[in-house]
Amino acid sequence: MASSPEHPAKKHWYMLTLVGKDRSGIVAHVTHALYEGGCNLGETSMMRLGTSFTIMMMVEHAGNVKSLQNLLQTEADSLGLHLHIDHIEGGLHQHHEPDVRISVYGADRAGIVAQVTQALSEAGLDILDLASDVGGTESEPIYIMRIEGQAKEGIAALQSALDIVKQQGVDAHLSAIDTLVG
Repeated sequence: MASSPEHPAKKHWYMLTLVGKDRSGIVAHVTHALYEGGCNLGETSMMRLGTSFTIMMMVEHAGNVKSLQNLLQTEADSLGLHLHIDHIEGGLHQHHEPDVRISVYGADRAGIVAQVTQALSEAGLDILDLASDVGGTESEPIYIMRIEGQAKEGIAALQSALDIVKQQGVDAHLSAIDTLVG
């Protein structure tokens, strides 16, 4: 059945990811193409990592993956971006609020993220957001990691895990986040 004002086409949710070298205008070009194609945006995350730019967008679209790809492929190619699209269930308004924030600093070395996140996971941390950066100098790089999450087994369990990690040359700080939900 074709869509009409009485029978609008059923829309579906897709997760759209774009990755490529950063340049001015990426967000404006991509969101304009989606708007012109009749799409709605849900939650999005966009960030610059090094010299690359990445976008993750929940997009509501009346067509299938192929039609959404056709809608964006020319724009993605012109911007030098790699496009990937997955069908998803949607799920707006299902936010999880973090109750802890953890900052980690240490000499940059292979395995630091795995070591810290494994210890925190075993202590009951559900990671909701993780951002990292490399500071310091080329000769003495420092790995910096900021984590927010939910302490499923309590803050004391996480602090005990961090105390063990600290014995391996990593500096870590944990603080509770007061959430005002309700």
